[in-house]
Amino acid sequence: MTERDQELNLRRRLSGLSRLPLLRGARVEGEAERLEKQLERLKADTSDEAIWRSVELARHPDRPYTMDYVERFVDDWVELHGDRGRADDGALVTGLGSLDGRTIVLIGHQKGRDVKERLDRQFGMAYPEGYVKAMRVMEIAERFSFPVISLVDTPGAYPGVAAEQHGQGGAIARSQAEMARLTVPTVACIIGEGGSGGAVAIAVSDRVLMQENAIYSVITPEGCAAILWRDAGEAKKAAAAFKPDALHCLELGVIDGVVPEPPGGAQTDHGEAARLLRSALVEALEELEDTPGEELRRRRRAKFRGMGVYA
Repeated sequence: MTERDQELNLRRRLSGLSRLPLLRGARVEGEAERLEKQLERLKADTSDEAIWRSVELARHPDRPYTMDYVERFVDDWVELHGDRGRADDGALVTGLGSLDGRTIVLIGHQKGRDVKERLDRQFGMAYPEGYVKAMRVMEIAERFSFPVISLVDTPGAYPGVAAEQHGQGGAIARSQAEMARLTVPTVACIIGEGGSGGAVAIAVSDRVLMQENAIYSVITPEGCAAILWRDAGEAKKAAAAFKPDALHCLELGVIDGVVPEPPGGAQTDHGEAARLLRSALVEALEELEDTPGEELRRRRRAKFRGMGVYA
């Protein structure tokens, strides 16, 4: 087992302990202290350079996007367009397909490869119409008892004036509420950038996973640096401070698992990255499929309401 594998295993166990309701019990506290000491010996605080490398890999222009994964492991894919009201948002793709023999609803952010596609896709930043489209397919999933898969890869929701005029904040809130109400299994994975409300809008799921080199945060490192130091050039310092990488998100308890990537990052081998992601998604769905719908909803709500609670 490599040092990184040891660290990941320890962080996973520490994260599990932190969620126990009896954290004040002496035995649990003792186990947590022991794990923390082991993490210290393994240099638990990942170096600033390692954290920034995760940021760079999460944004790598050759990294697989939602449609790259759809092409590799979703069969019988049918994309659904439009919000039935105003427009079809290019930054969010939605549709139905088959994963490991089960029909699924898939929602995912999509960035572009060239200048034209990046503009058409708004660099993966959705307008309110995108979240309304996502809610439309969530309703289909609920009606026909299809599990929902979300692939998150966005710097954040689109920040323009038109998006605000169309009700950006309300659309994000309604999308989160819709996900919280679902009685079907839901699995989300951050496959690149998981930025702010634009990410959480489609990630209120029973299982939230992160690829090994993805990032998940309430603000971009540049935005954080601009606020704290009035200099976006201090982004590396900001990232080191709030630690958006997968290992620290797992320890914090905002995700449930880390999906490995090919050596060097997902951009080095799209096929292998897709195989590893598919395996993780199928495993998560299998864990959830026998749980009654009302119990899924109860656990999901309790999980997200418990985040950030300090005992």
